[in-house]
Formats: sequence, structure tokens, C-alpha cells
Amino acid sequence: MKDDQLERKVEGGADATSPVRGPVAEFLSNDHARLDALLTRAGSCRNADELGAYQEFRRGLLRHIAMEEKVLLPAAERARGAPLDAAARLRLDHGALAALMMPSPTPAIVRAIRTVLGKHNQIEEAPGGVYETCEQLAGPASQRLLDQLRATPPVPVKPNLDTPKVFEAVRRALARAGYEEHLADG
Repeated sequence: MKDDQLERKVEGGADATSPVRGPVAEFLSNDHARLDALLTRAGSCRNADELGAYQEFRRGLLRHIAMEEKVLLPAAERARGAPLDAAARLRLDHGALAALMMPSPTPAIVRAIRTVLGKHNQIEEAPGGVYETCEQLAGPASQRLLDQLRATPPVPVKPNLDTPKVFEAVRRALARAGYEEHLADG
């Protein structure tokens, strides 16, 4: 059965295809909303307030990726006995996003981040998506999974680095994930 076909049976059979949306999905979706708000506040990263919001976004996004890579996806794989169908796609996006966190923010960098997140977050948040699938796979252990997600420590963040090697690494990560055209003026 594919991830997006996982269903929950409702007593009485009133709605046999209702997705499970519990505390894990809510927590991670709310973190997406928080990160989206920070990226909006970052604007074009032209003044101290915008740059501060961007750096907070950067730290938050890297922690969010760590929650998914170190806790959520491994827990789903253990429960399912195999990786989620979407896991490889998510990991490519995570690699592209992590690479985009290396250089200083520019309008092109911010546009690329928005593009990747726009597609990536849909895979996770859509009804029947990765978050709801993970919630269902966790079953009664979902509270423990939520506790582990919340306990994920901050990721150490180095200062932005603007070298040709960094920009080449960003281009390669975007290309691997299928977003090569989104950093034309990086």
C-alpha cells in the first residue's frame, strides 16, 4: 500500500478515507507556518530587522530538517519496515534547502528557498501526506514521537559563506533536487 493510500477506518464506516491528523502533523505544520512567517519578515534581507528574521528562519529551518531526518523519517521507516515512498524526494529537497542556507541571503536565494518549500511542504502537509502517514504509522506511540521531535536540539549554524565553491555546491544540490533553474543569478 502506498503512503498516500493509508486510511483510517471510522466507527460505523461513515468515512473510511478520513486522514489521520494528530499532534505530530499539527506540530510540524505549525513549525512550517512559523518558518514561513519568518521568511516573510525577512523580505529582501536589506536591513538589520530583515536579516535578523532571516537568521532566525535559517536556524529554525535547519532544526526542522533535523527533526525530519533524525526522528520522523527513521521512525516511519522502522514502523513500516521500509522507507516512505516520498523519503527520497524529501531528502533531495532537504539537501537543496541546507545548501541554500550556506551563502548570504540574496533575492535569488530567497526565491529559490520559497520555490523548494512551496513544493516540499505540500508533500508533507497535504491530506494523506507524509505528516499524516507518519502519524498513522506511529499509532499509539505518536506522543513519544512528538516528544522526540520537540527534544531535537538546535543545529549549530556557521556564518554565511559566499565563495564560488559554496555557490557551486548550492547549484549542484538544486540540480540534484530538480530545481537548477531557480538560482539563475545566484
